[in-house]
Amino acid sequence: MHDDRNLVEARLKRVLDERVRPAVYPESVPLDVAVWHAPGEPVPVAEGLAADPEPVEVGARWGAPWGTSWFRVTGTVPKEWAGRTVEAILDLGFDENMPGFQCEGLVYRPDGTPVKGLNPRNQWVRVGAPAEGGEEVRLHIEAASNPVILDYHPFVPTQLGDKDTAGGEPQYTLTRMDLAVLDETVWHLVLDLEVLGELMAELPVESPRRWEILRAVDKALDAIDLQDVNGTAEQARARLTGVLSAPAVPSAHRISAVGHAHIDSAWLWPLRETVRKVARTTSNMTALLEDEPDFVFAMSQAQQWAWVRDHRPEVWARVKKAVADGRFVPAGGMWVESDTNMPGSEAMARQFVHGKRFFLDEFGVENDEAWLPDTFGFAAGLPQIIKAAGTKYLLTQKISWSQTNKFPHHTFRWEGIDGTRIFTHFPPVDTYNCSMKGSEIAHAARNFKDKGVARHSLAPTGWGDGGGGTTREMVAKAARLRDLEGSATVEWETPQAFFAKAEAENPEPPVWVGELYLELHRATLTSQAKTKQGNRRSEHLLREAELWAATAAVRTGFPYPYDDLDRVWKTVLLHQFHDILPGSSIAWVHREARATYDRVADELNGIIDAAQRALAGEGDTPLVFNSAPHARSGVRAGAAATPAEEGRTALAPRPDGGHVLENGLLRVEIDDRGLVVSAYDIAADRETIAPGGAGNLLQLHSDFPNMWDAWDVDEFYRNTVTDLTGADEVVPGDDGASVRIVRSFGSSRVTQVLTLAPGERRLEVDTEVDWHETEKFLKLAFPLDVHAERYASETQFGHFHRPTHTNTSWEAAKFEACNHRFVHLEEPGWGVAVVNDSTYGHDVTRTVRTDGDAGTTTTVRVSLLRAPRFPDPETDQGVHRFRHALVPGAGIGDAVREGWRINLPERRGTGAGEVAPLVSADRDAVVVTAVKLADDGSGDVVVRFHEAHGGRARATLTAGFPVAGVTVTDLLERPLAGEESAVEADGDRIAVRLRPFQLMTLRLKRA
Repeated sequence: MHDDRNLVEARLKRVLDERVRPAVYPESVPLDVAVWHAPGEPVPVAEGLAADPEPVEVGARWGAPWGTSWFRVTGTVPKEWAGRTVEAILDLGFDENMPGFQCEGLVYRPDGTPVKGLNPRNQWVRVGAPAEGGEEVRLHIEAASNPVILDYHPFVPTQLGDKDTAGGEPQYTLTRMDLAVLDETVWHLVLDLEVLGELMAELPVESPRRWEILRAVDKALDAIDLQDVNGTAEQARARLTGVLSAPAVPSAHRISAVGHAHIDSAWLWPLRETVRKVARTTSNMTALLEDEPDFVFAMSQAQQWAWVRDHRPEVWARVKKAVADGRFVPAGGMWVESDTNMPGSEAMARQFVHGKRFFLDEFGVENDEAWLPDTFGFAAGLPQIIKAAGTKYLLTQKISWSQTNKFPHHTFRWEGIDGTRIFTHFPPVDTYNCSMKGSEIAHAARNFKDKGVARHSLAPTGWGDGGGGTTREMVAKAARLRDLEGSATVEWETPQAFFAKAEAENPEPPVWVGELYLELHRATLTSQAKTKQGNRRSEHLLREAELWAATAAVRTGFPYPYDDLDRVWKTVLLHQFHDILPGSSIAWVHREARATYDRVADELNGIIDAAQRALAGEGDTPLVFNSAPHARSGVRAGAAATPAEEGRTALAPRPDGGHVLENGLLRVEIDDRGLVVSAYDIAADRETIAPGGAGNLLQLHSDFPNMWDAWDVDEFYRNTVTDLTGADEVVPGDDGASVRIVRSFGSSRVTQVLTLAPGERRLEVDTEVDWHETEKFLKLAFPLDVHAERYASETQFGHFHRPTHTNTSWEAAKFEACNHRFVHLEEPGWGVAVVNDSTYGHDVTRTVRTDGDAGTTTTVRVSLLRAPRFPDPETDQGVHRFRHALVPGAGIGDAVREGWRINLPERRGTGAGEVAPLVSADRDAVVVTAVKLADDGSGDVVVRFHEAHGGRARATLTAGFPVAGVTVTDLLERPLAGEESAVEADGDRIAVRLRPFQLMTLRLKRA
């Protein structure tokens, strides 16, 4: 049989493009337009409405980058249009790309009531359905002239990413401002033909259904008079009724469509613009919900809901009503859709605490699902955090972007480091911007890996990233696909309804153990180093502020700063969004982030200082405040005391050039290149550095990925490397316990100080880089004499192991990975840790030595800096400071302790005497991550802790105050059933039993 599909498809495309779509609006009249350009940052709505605009013509250029222009459009509906549907067509100069990446607008009525957003796929505003004729139309448009930053490939470095460098040239041309008649019959014909044409294209050549559709479409096109589309559209639609009404087969794949607009809280636009993006999108979605009774819309990120509440109260009122109706659904239960690799333990927990509490407080809604469609991989510690928040499910799409290995499941249980399992779904549609195209729906059905066991998948439907949401065309397509032969079926459902169905039909899905590693975007662990440092330091300052404020509140009546801590936590959580913390946003975003982190540090240091002064009292006794969860310098965790006396370090010349540092525990040799050629563990009689190797080796790579500059590092970057062995200076430090090294390379300069502190088994490495390279990758290498097939990497509330080998493509793909405060390698009885104060990216490799020694060298390399040019052409240029330490002879407990130590420096002061801990644990394996007062203002003390070594632990917690009761709680500090047997309270002493890596939260009622 001759295949006429190509001919029919070609005919269909031309008729749709040149005749049918233009006939959707058969008549139009121009509107009168005037504009006022706001002189700086966006102004309040009332000010924009009250401005005095100047007349402007269609075709005029407008919109300096990041500017705001207020357009006023006025006109009169012709009387002869009475009884017809009339809309305003408002084209600000859109192109055909996705919404959210160019100019946008929000339409208001003269009284300030928001109507809907404008974007390339949503240019209409309903005036009358039907119109009476003669109506006066007056609308105001708050138009944002956001520049086009992303033109996909090739990425071109641009100064448009910061208002300070973007210039003032107009970006857009006002294209159309009309009143027009909407021919709804033609509009529906367009959707009929699109759905059938797209379905036909996906059906196999031998399918009778394809031929049936082909003939019906051909006949419908025959029925259209190309000179009178509007007059013949009804009869064309009639010829499609049969093929559109044929029901799907009972075994058809079933898709739960969830209205969606994944809005990046910042990316190619600053935070302030996201506030407006959310207002535009929610205005559109509440309007669409009113028009479409079957439609359901879900929105995540409590921060974005809060922005609407706080900045657009008129939109918020509509949102609240739609939520009450059950069709505008709070989703995800997190403050933002954060990165999950880099946030620390408490920060990851607080994402859920603040997100879930917002939805509970505002709407009484408890989220069952974590919703992270676009996050760049998932840390192995996340499942128990999700469960501890009272959440049961996880949704993400991003793993489908992996470059090397195809993930084997779409629905599965994900097991974390403590054994917790979370029911997880990866939508097989492979996009979080589903637009109901036939190709998307067919791909979801074909791609679904759980066939024979399950039939349900989810499709997040709507324009996202830059916002926009679901369109009426998507809803119309979904209606046609609800029950259509040859297609998967589509039904609008809430995330909760989908997960309930999916779990019911597949109660025992496969299990995936360990991290969900994204084989892409690995460089986000390193890009924008100061953003990452700001996050890490803010997390630890928050720990200190809560600890000392709670201690002072209980001991002295110090006013616990509930509101300030709540506000600062939300600021830090916002900046963990998956395009801010990963370093993949424009320059403006990271410039503001640096300033924000500075303000956060000032405020938190103020809280810490005030609380410590209240605790110390008046006096001149030297005190060290130890905020770490382990004792050090003779000071208990969470306490203040006079530090113990320390030993001494000897510094001597090295016979072959360089210097030797020794403190009785370690002997470190630094050669005349400033490289560590020996780090000898004296007690263990064991060398740390591999034979012939040199630690503290800075290595420079060319770094020009195939795509996604700030996001990606491709494996071929390793093909070229320059070892930075030349030294300008290698000189003793003034303290007698350190060596200072200066190097110059390219346009950059590095100053390092290597310190062997008295009485400590660690070599501290302080690195200052004045970085002025382009498209380069800087690493710090330590080749270790350790034979290890795996290594430990810290993650939230514990650690997990990755292989050092590349037996399979799965291991080989992890050539750049994430750690928190440490990585640790060991042979039985002896190990080495590399700890850091602010870096995340690293790699670990094994090589067989060829110098006659049959052993292997395991090299740990810390990723310091990159220099991509997109989207921020000046990424990381300037001065950076890093702290690392090499810890020979370290067991896993030492790695945990040293990781905390380097991130929480001691604070010194004076006072009347010692300060006892508010809560302490008697086992190093039990790490207290938070001591705070309960969020409800009751005065109860909340302590969160976990088993950190990977084994079972019994420990006793001791409270430094009378305890009237102990309750095991979830992360939101609510009683948690089922864990009472693991806790035994006896006055101020609480005995606990923990499984490996188990997280526990206790609420201690004060007597």
